[in-house]
This record gives sequence, C-alpha cells and structure tokens, in this order.
Amino acid sequence: MSDLSNLMLLLALTAVVGLWLKLSAARERAVIEARSQCRQQGLQLLDETVGLRRVRMRRKNGLLRMERCYGFEVSLAGHDRASAHLWMLGDGLVGLSLPSTEAPVTAPSIELTAPPATTDNVLPFRAPQDTDHRLH
Repeated sequence: MSDLSNLMLLLALTAVVGLWLKLSAARERAVIEARSQCRQQGLQLLDETVGLRRVRMRRKNGLLRMERCYGFEVSLAGHDRASAHLWMLGDGLVGLSLPSTEAPVTAPSIELTAPPATTDNVLPFRAPQDTDHRLH
C-alpha cells in the first residue's frame, strides 16, 4: 500500500510542477505580447512585467480551453500610470484593453534652461580650456 501512495504523491507533484512550468511559459509569452502591443501603440510598458488577474474556461472551435487575463501598467507620456489588460487563449492574443491615447497628453509645464535640442540623449563632453600648466 505504501508504494501506491508514494506513486500517487509523485504523480501529483509532477502534475503541479508541469502546470507551474506551463503557466510560467504562458506568462513569458504574455510579457512579449504586452511589450509588442505597447511598442505598436506608442506606450511604455512599466515594470516590464504582467500579472495574472483571471482564469476562465472558454470554448473555441468546440474545445474547452483555458483563457488567461493578464494585467499590466503602461505610461502614455512617461510621467503617468494607466492600467491595461490582455487576454491569452493558448499562445494567442484574443483580447486587448489599453488606455485611450486620443487626448493629447502634455507634460507639466516647467521653465528650464536647457541646452539646444539634439536627436540623441548624449551630452557633449567639453574639454577644459587649454591653459599652459606645464612644469618647467
């Protein structure tokens, strides 16, 4: 009897580990999809992660499959946070909810004296004025 209970325990443990690995892979796929959708919509994916919000069973092509809803946060202009959701069925995206980007988002007005605008974020290095500091 002990061998049978050990076998059942081992099978249950294997099933739990297998389910955890499958859900981890699905979550990684959801992160990739969220990143891609944010890039297409001009949004910034905050925290570079998604979190599982809901799981439900859904029928597709006559088969009952597990649909997962993942929540994540995005930024429209870099200084705000908004909630977004995506729904995955298997490895495919079946739904997406992003915040509206129709209204123009303006940054807070702050008067700063800034160097002339450049196309990159690299500040030029200016060498100190060449003065004759040689020892004689």
